[in-house]
Amino acid sequence: MDRTLPHSVLFCCDHNAVRSPMAEGMMKKFYGHACYVQSAGVHNDLEVDGFAVAVCQEIGVELSRHRSRSFEEMQQWGDDLSGFDLVVALSPASQRQALEFTRFFHLEVEYWPVMDATGIGETREAKLASYRLARDQIKARMIRRFGPPTEPQ
Repeated sequence: MDRTLPHSVLFCCDHNAVRSPMAEGMMKKFYGHACYVQSAGVHNDLEVDGFAVAVCQEIGVELSRHRSRSFEEMQQWGDDLSGFDLVVALSPASQRQALEFTRFFHLEVEYWPVMDATGIGETREAKLASYRLARDQIKARMIRRFGPPTEPQ
């Protein structure tokens, strides 16, 4: 696997409320300003998930100010999808959407299958455990893909 850090990465998932904000936040914390990082969802119908905020806070990643946005909003706000070196899809729906964009733009798309933690667990602790598992899947995949973090942890 290519461990070179791209100049820009877009992480995407279904709602830009759990997986892709976690990935965006971790990428910024682990690799600093060496790479431009954004995230988007197929839909923008949810705010950032409180459990995602909590489990990322455990590793020093701040998500509470994240504002969810869709691919469409991203383009409306001036982020040109063709400007990203890499699009990382974290859900099947976002992978389909990203691949649709390759019809118009030359984009490298990778699919990282990460579990959807929403709706798993009955108690707060069980829910947190499922979100930690998703966070740790993203973290492990990120380090495998881009190498050890370059910023102090």
